[in-house]
Amino acid sequence: MTSSQTPNTAESGPRWRRALTRGITRNVVALGFVSLFTDISSEMLVYLIPLYLANVLLAPAAVIGLIEGVAESTASTLKLISGALSDRMSRRRLLVGIGYGTSVVAKALYLVAGAWPVVLLGRVGDRLGKGIRTSPRDALIADSTAPENRGVAYGLHRAMDTTGAFAGVLVAAAVIWVTEGDATKLTSDAFRILVLLALIPGVLAIATIFIGVRDVPRAVAAAPAPAPAAPAAPVAPLTISSLPHRIVGDRAQWRRFPRPFWLFMLANALFTLGNSSDAFLALRSQNLGLTLLALLLTIVAFNATNAIVAWPAGALSDRIGRRGLIALAWLIYAGCYAGFAVAASAVWVVPLWIAYGTYYALSEGVGKALVADLAPTEMRATAFGILNSVQGLMILPASLVAGLLWSLIAPAAPFWFGAACAGAAVVLLLATVRLGPRPAR
Repeated sequence: MTSSQTPNTAESGPRWRRALTRGITRNVVALGFVSLFTDISSEMLVYLIPLYLANVLLAPAAVIGLIEGVAESTASTLKLISGALSDRMSRRRLLVGIGYGTSVVAKALYLVAGAWPVVLLGRVGDRLGKGIRTSPRDALIADSTAPENRGVAYGLHRAMDTTGAFAGVLVAAAVIWVTEGDATKLTSDAFRILVLLALIPGVLAIATIFIGVRDVPRAVAAAPAPAPAAPAAPVAPLTISSLPHRIVGDRAQWRRFPRPFWLFMLANALFTLGNSSDAFLALRSQNLGLTLLALLLTIVAFNATNAIVAWPAGALSDRIGRRGLIALAWLIYAGCYAGFAVAASAVWVVPLWIAYGTYYALSEGVGKALVADLAPTEMRATAFGILNSVQGLMILPASLVAGLLWSLIAPAAPFWFGAACAGAAVVLLLATVRLGPRPAR
């Protein structure tokens, strides 16, 4: 999208307000509300699923790590395919709607989850929906925003997403307070009540897509005068074996991504190897003595921090660059994980979760804006598919390693491993990723 397509914003008012609203379009706001509703739905459950597995279904930590890893990694290839497919179809909105709808249907499986394989099926279905929607949605935000405003657009989206997470965990805490009081263990009845409530905002998210989100037509470059017609080349027949190649593209197309893009993917892979599922943060908090209600209220504080910091962090990246903020975020992550490793009591849990929220706010939206900066315009969703695939593929070994380290060594072990990977990723990022000049304002 060119700057001429960006709606005019008021030049009056405080400078900070102009910085936070410049270039925000209808699609960015609508997709923000979609993510807000979806995160209300998801965050009511996501931190309680590992507790349901451990407290009700008596699943060991290794199984919880397996479920979280498989759930994330199974969708990783789909994230790449859906991104590439949306680049070829120019129908990002359709894939976004299918993805969010799949996740809502999958959550209903938790109502009949009497054994951990059913929970696995529900988690996989939910993540498959995320795999379908994420790359087209992120590309649609970039399509709808001028290059010099991408940081603030992704920051706003992240802030609304996290506001939904804040609200979702707050609802979960209220339900737990009413049904469980100050209990330390989750019960089956409380979990099923939350599943039923979570389906409502999920349906609202789908409705918002159909009412408020629109595809952005691609700009067509001026074409030179047509050359004399040449004989048409024969079209190879479509076969099952050639279908992935047709969707994802060939080696020549992938070479169009610049070297800094691939180096950033490599640094992301190393970081994600130590970034196991947040399920282990919930388990570690409970391990340190936090009650169920106190854990949920702590996660509310985590989401509030994320929501408050994400939007201005995105706007700041438009002015000072993105690489340094991402490196800072990963260093904060390393410090948080080291803190969870050495913590000896529950008194440290709340400040560590708040610092963890700062890491999220500085990394998520800014990282997506960086990918949008580095990718060719016509392959933008493919780029997000590559990013999501790298992270999804690494989450499986990350969660498996975390589960094994927890079970075989000590609950602190996976956090030391995560801190070490994050520190190494910062070194790799700063040493190898060299970026060109930022877009002119």
